[in-house]
Amino acid sequence: MAISESSLVRRFCLNFLFVLGLFSTQSFAALDGDRGIFLVDKEGNQQRIASISFTPKGDGYIYQIGLDAEHFEDQFLSMRPFKCLMGGAQVICYVEYPYANERYIEKGGLTSLEYDLLFLHKSPTEYGINLWNGIYYKLKLIGDEIKGQIFELDMNVLSAPPEEGVIRPITDDDIFEGDVDNQRFPELLIK
Repeated sequence: MAISESSLVRRFCLNFLFVLGLFSTQSFAALDGDRGIFLVDKEGNQQRIASISFTPKGDGYIYQIGLDAEHFEDQFLSMRPFKCLMGGAQVICYVEYPYANERYIEKGGLTSLEYDLLFLHKSPTEYGINLWNGIYYKLKLIGDEIKGQIFELDMNVLSAPPEEGVIRPITDDDIFEGDVDNQRFPELLIK
């Protein structure tokens, strides 16, 4: 009995998708434990900013982040305290997400972690901050690492609590493609 060429192609594609699914599952399963969070500059240099601990729960992980305080300088900007990475032509300040966050990720759902990795940028000569200068890293699981690509965010969307029942107030309409050439750290890496 001869097997048609289209059947062979279909079998190959199904087998390929199955194997790809196995690798993706293994990669996500490999997140368990402690890792570092790094901001990556345009030359590929990595600046460690925090530690993160992943603990399995259900089909995903709960996580806990601890900033590496020695890398940050305390700044009081626009009547609020911030932890900032000084130096260069751009100061980067960590923004703690001000509302409830479940701190839980699962395959295909890294949004909680994205909300816990918000930043603002400013010039070293500016006295305050501008909420228009938000930084949002869209995260993807690649192998056993999580990589983030920079996007810009108008953080005015976070200036008031979200409506009751809304756990994700930042929408795709609030996030814009990042100007990589003018950003100090265009990438984020968890490894």
